[in-house]
Amino acid sequence: MWLSVTVGRPNDSSTKKPRPRRSFTSEFKAEIVELCRRGDRSVGQIAKDFDLTETAVRDWVKQAEVDAGERDGLTSSEREELAALRRENRRLREDVDILKRATAFFAKETR
Repeated sequence: MWLSVTVGRPNDSSTKKPRPRRSFTSEFKAEIVELCRRGDRSVGQIAKDFDLTETAVRDWVKQAEVDAGERDGLTSSEREELAALRRENRRLREDVDILKRATAFFAKETR
């Protein structure tokens, strides 16, 4: 007799579903960072009060410290520039790939 075994998480309502990705304004993030810096409440409590993940709040605080020069790392503007350069680099690589294919196509056709 064979026994059927299910591998993975149980399919009941007690398991947490992943949160949908949300975006927040820089003003909102700055307000949350300011609340954390005041020290009236813990980062965990602030995250819970505003229905945020503790990790996200800690990341915002770290980024604010980098932007203020209190910690080493890429500032927000440097991160934005890096992301834009990476997007442009990806697009240019795709353009080069297309041109290579077109060159090969027309080289084969002219023989």
